[in-house]
Order: sequence, then C-alpha cells, then structure tokens
Amino acid sequence: MSRASSPDALAGGSGRAGFTLLEVLVALAVAAAVLAAIGQLMGANARGVRALETRAGLLSTARAVEAGIPARSSLALGRTDGDIAGHRWRMDVRPLDVAGVPEGAKWAPRDVVIRVRAPSGAMVVLETVRLVPVAAE
Repeated sequence: MSRASSPDALAGGSGRAGFTLLEVLVALAVAAAVLAAIGQLMGANARGVRALETRAGLLSTARAVEAGIPARSSLALGRTDGDIAGHRWRMDVRPLDVAGVPEGAKWAPRDVVIRVRAPSGAMVVLETVRLVPVAAE
C-alpha cells in the first residue's frame, strides 16, 4: 500500500483519529445554549400554568359567591364578605342610578360588585345588575 492511499494520509497525515479540542468546545457550547433555551421555556411554561391556576381559582370562587346571591326579595343594600378556600371575597350591593326609570316602577336596579382576592394578591372583579321589587326597599 502506498503512503498516499493509507488511512493516515486520508485523515490528514497526523496518524490520530478523533475530535480536536476546538470541536469539542464548540459542541459543548451548542449543547449548553440548547439546554439554557429549554430551561427558559420550561420556566415560562411553569409561570403560565401558575397564573392560569390562580385565575381559575379566583373565577371559581367568584362564581360560587355569585351563585349565592340572595333572592331578589331579600337582596339588601350593603356589604357582605367571607372566605372560600383561602380566597377572600367581598360583595357590595348598592343602588344603581339609571336614567329613564318611570315613577312608580315595580322594579329597582341594584349594582352587585363581587371582588375576590387570592392569597398571592391577585384579584378578580365581577359586576352584575339585579332587579329587586320596589316593595322590598
């Protein structure tokens, strides 16, 4: 076999096979960059999941409070508050000033505002209008 066709000649003549130190460092740098990007993505995903869980808990509590609004005939003006599963809630019922309500109307509008605060400090506000019989005033 001639020297030109020997395996050493094809490998650059050094007689050694493998990677150079520079190639290994470049491969490690690429792997580190990929792992850092994956870590950032997973962190953002975890924060998003926590935010969604907090929001879902707040809305669930607000809906439970809304479902417990007293019947029209017993809906009184004022403030009610409480705690459900660690979420503090407050419901304010106040008169709603609406233009154009005729004198002698049988129904009066009430503004009902429900505020729910999570232990983390996040808050959601629901607002609705309820009609109450005028005789209930």
